[in-house]
Amino acid sequence: MTSPRPDIPDDVLALLRQGVAIPAHPLALDSMRRLDRQRQRALTRYYLDAGAGGLAVGVHSTQFAIRDVGLYEPVLEMAARTAREWAQRTVVLIAGLSGRTTQALAEAQVARAHGYHAGMLSLAAMRGASVDELIAHCEAVAGRIPLVGFYLQPAVGGIHLPAVFWQRFAAIPGVVAIKIAPFNRYRTLDVIRGVVAACAEDRVTLYTGNDDHIGLDLLVPFAVARGDEQVNVRIRGGLLGHWSVWTRSAVQQLERFHQAAAAGAVPADLLALDARITDCNSAFFDVANDFAGCIAGCHEVLRRQGLLQGIWCLDPSEGLSPGQAEEIDRVCREHADLSDDAFVAANIQRWLE
Repeated sequence: MTSPRPDIPDDVLALLRQGVAIPAHPLALDSMRRLDRQRQRALTRYYLDAGAGGLAVGVHSTQFAIRDVGLYEPVLEMAARTAREWAQRTVVLIAGLSGRTTQALAEAQVARAHGYHAGMLSLAAMRGASVDELIAHCEAVAGRIPLVGFYLQPAVGGIHLPAVFWQRFAAIPGVVAIKIAPFNRYRTLDVIRGVVAACAEDRVTLYTGNDDHIGLDLLVPFAVARGDEQVNVRIRGGLLGHWSVWTRSAVQQLERFHQAAAAGAVPADLLALDARITDCNSAFFDVANDFAGCIAGCHEVLRRQGLLQGIWCLDPSEGLSPGQAEEIDRVCREHADLSDDAFVAANIQRWLE
C-alpha cells in the first residue's frame, strides 16, 4: 500500500528524488570563534552559484556544538534567508536534527519555522536504545517534519543500525530520503536491503555520504532480492561534507555520473575518478588520524580559496592534525583538475559583498 505523501512541496520533492549535490554547510568563524556573518553568507552563495541542489545546515560539518553556544537557530535562519534571496530556483533545505526526542522535536520546530523542507536525524544521542525505541523516536520527529535518515559512521559518533531498523524506518510515511554514511560496504547494503524490504525504493531516495566511495556509490546499481524478485536500486545524489569544498567540480561530476547511469555504460576514466575523489578525501577528512581533522581540513581548503579567513572551530583544540596540511598540499597538486579554484576566484568578491 502506498504511504501518504510527505508534507513537502512538489518541486522540492521532485528535485530531491532526481538526486542532487547537497553540501554539508560549514560554520564560518572569526579569530575570536564568533560567527563570521559575511563569510557564512558567502559560503551559502558559493554553493548556490556552484549549482548545488540543496543545503544541509546544522549537521556534522556545521559542528554539533553550535547548539551549545546558541548558534543553531541563527545559522539555520541565515542560510535559509540567503538561499531565498540569492537563488532564483528551487533549492532543497535540510536541517540537521540531533539529541533525544524532546531536543529533536524542538529543533524540527525551529527548522520548519525557517522554511526547511526536511530534517536529517542523527541518532548518536540514542546510543543504547532498542530498535523499537529508535523507531518511536523517529516516528515522533517525522510527525513534525519530513525526515532524511542518517547512517553516521561510528568514528564520529554514529551507532550501528541493522537492516531491520532501516526496513521499519523506511516504512515511516514522513521519510523522504536516507543519507548512507557508515563508510562500510556491508552496512551500506543493510540500508538498501531495508528500504527494498519495506517496498519503499520509489518513495525513499538514497543519498551517499560515504566519502570513501562517492563515485561508485553513484555509478553502480545495487541488486537486492525481494522474494522471487530482483530489485535494482540506485543511490541518486550526495549529501556530503566532502562536497562543501570544490563544489562546482562536484556538481559537474554528479552530472557525469547521472549521464553514465542513464546510458548504461560507464567510461573507464569515470570509474577511475572514484579513486581520485577518495584520495582527495583522505587528506581533507584526515583519514590518517581517524578523521580528527575532518572539519578543519575542509576549512583549510576554503581558507586557501579565500572563502574563510581561518580554520577556527568552536572547540579550540580542534584543528589540522600533524602532516594533514602536507597531505592537502599533495592532493591539491596531484588532483588540481578536480578543484574549482578558478570558479571561486572569479566570483568571490561578489559573494563577499
